[in-house]
Amino acid sequence: MTAGIIATIMGLSIPIIGIITSHFQSQTKAKRNMLKDELELEKLKHENYVMETQKLKLELEQRNLEDFKEDKRLS
Repeated sequence: MTAGIIATIMGLSIPIIGIITSHFQSQTKAKRNMLKDELELEKLKHENYVMETQKLKLELEQRNLEDFKEDKRLS
């Protein structure tokens, strides 16, 4: 009788372990996809930062050049 109970418990535990393992695998895949998305977002943020910085530098250079030209005219 005890052997039958143990066999039944062992037989039922295999599918339960499979379900739990599958769940952990799907969670891991979801986390991996989320990290990929976050990494891509950070790359885009960095690219945007670099472009904005370059734009501001160009605007500053243009203003300085315009100021220089204006000073030359006034002199």
